[in-house]
Amino acid sequence: MFGGQPAAAEPELGEPVEYKGFVIRAAPMAEGGKFLTAGIIEKEVAGERKTHRFIRADNHASFDQAAEFSVGKARQIIDLQGERVFD
Repeated sequence: MFGGQPAAAEPELGEPVEYKGFVIRAAPMAEGGKFLTAGIIEKEVAGERKTHRFIRADNHASFDQAAEFSVGKARQIIDLQGERVFD
C-alpha cells in the first residue's frame, strides 16, 4: 500500500525427522499454485547447532507430496555430503 514489499512468510515446516544423527525438517515453498522441494538439515557439531537450508526446482501438487520428497532429498544430501553440508 505504501510502496514497501510484503514480508516474506516463513515456510510451513513438516515434522522433524531424525536421520543418521541429523534432524530434517521439510519446508516446501509455495510457488505458482505448486510447492517447491525445500527443507532444513540440522545437527549439533562440536557443541554448536549447524543449519543447512536447501531449495530445489522440483515442484509438486501438494504440500504433503513436496514434504515427503524434501525429506528424501535431505537424506540424499546427508548420504552424499555428511557434515560437509555445513561448510
